[in-house]
Amino acid sequence: MVRESELVPRTPLPRRRLLAIAFPLLLGLFIALGTLGTYRYLRNYWIYRGFPPPRDPAFVTVRGTSERFYVTSRALAGRRQRVMVFLPPGYADNPQRRYPVLYLLHGFPGVPDSYLTAIKAGVDEDILVAKHRMQPVILVMPFGSTGTFTDKEWANGVRPTDAWETFVAHDVVRAVDARYRTIPTGAGRAIAGLSEGGYGALNIGVHHPRLFHVLESWSGYEVADRITSVFDHDQPLLEYNSPLLQLHRAAPLLRGKAYVWFYTGTGDGPRILGQNASFARELAQDRIAHRFFVIHGGHNWGIWRRYAPAALQVAAAHLAHG
Repeated sequence: MVRESELVPRTPLPRRRLLAIAFPLLLGLFIALGTLGTYRYLRNYWIYRGFPPPRDPAFVTVRGTSERFYVTSRALAGRRQRVMVFLPPGYADNPQRRYPVLYLLHGFPGVPDSYLTAIKAGVDEDILVAKHRMQPVILVMPFGSTGTFTDKEWANGVRPTDAWETFVAHDVVRAVDARYRTIPTGAGRAIAGLSEGGYGALNIGVHHPRLFHVLESWSGYEVADRITSVFDHDQPLLEYNSPLLQLHRAAPLLRGKAYVWFYTGTGDGPRILGQNASFARELAQDRIAHRFFVIHGGHNWGIWRRYAPAALQVAAAHLAHG
């Protein structure tokens, strides 16, 4: 039996009440979608620095591969650090071949992955190898800090647990030589970096002249910054970690073996320009093979990306062949 009350149609909600309910829901959805879109945009910008994701052109038929492994570092009191590696085209297909290695140090703030995403060094190598413009080289990109926004300068600082130079020169090099088919001599190793990483490459290279025979600095500097968290106020430590001041001491071991390739931009300012020019003069006086040049532009990813193919070719040309 149907009750009378069920036969009476329900009065629809007033329009204003509907709007009052719907508007906050729609606004919340709009904000959520906007926040998600903003997050994705910022994340992609951070990863690719405003450039499109790198992709090999169609004519590249043999591609390199990237992978990640971890190094438990005695120099860092047992800290476990990630290391990105790019194995060149043909690595898996030539099990008897050994390869030279280019170590790439990131800047600050930074992460090692940026060499493969923003700089597109892996794609550049694929292209250059396909065109027979460089020999295949293993790229090794360690993470040189405890956090993306923590400055360590790639140096052995005042704290005994902050031996970042030793981490690279000892722990990472040994781990890479044990894990991959490398040419395990100085003639088979290059070290390079951008910005702070360029400073680190020169500093480590000057301190270990037998370990790396190619040194590259992309918009780097040659006198240690007075960063209290790294060097405190230790003047001898600052001087020791200034390649411009230590080059002459290492010159006998670098001369005849090493090649130094470095550049800076006109927008890097007079202090950095002056340090690089002075370093070039010291190299010339010590008769160490090198090339230094100044490019028009600032301290930015566009420059580092543009000159990365040349940097790869220079390193490969001056390293031993497998």
